[in-house]
Amino acid sequence: MDNPEVATAKRHQPRLVLSRDVHATVHGTGPAGRFNTWLAVRITRTVGSMWIAYLFACIALVSLPAALHSGDVIVIVSWVAQTFLQLILLPIIIVGQNVIQAANDARAEADHETLTAVHRLTVEVHSINEAQTVILNGLRGATTQSQ
Repeated sequence: MDNPEVATAKRHQPRLVLSRDVHATVHGTGPAGRFNTWLAVRITRTVGSMWIAYLFACIALVSLPAALHSGDVIVIVSWVAQTFLQLILLPIIIVGQNVIQAANDARAEADHETLTAVHRLTVEVHSINEAQTVILNGLRGATTQSQ
């Protein structure tokens, strides 16, 4: 007789979970949740593009001459830190995160395929082992009866 952990392991079916599959857990499955998820993903994809980074760089450069013309070190440092770095780095960081997440999803899919194959083989080996156990128990029973 199997213990509960082995029985649970036998019933287990590997599943693949990707980032897009968990969107509903963030905002819910209702209409408002689906809309919030759709809008957040749409904005993130838009802002998280290199074209937006280039656009933000152009916008930031509009105020550079005024910052330099002021001659004030605090204004120039403020322009670099608050205008240029924050405005430009935000979309670039999002692009980098998107690239990393795509790689993670690809690895998850590859791992899932491997683990599913290993699971299938393990189930097969376990069933062979169970059949052998039945045969061995039958042989043991026949041996004890003949003695």
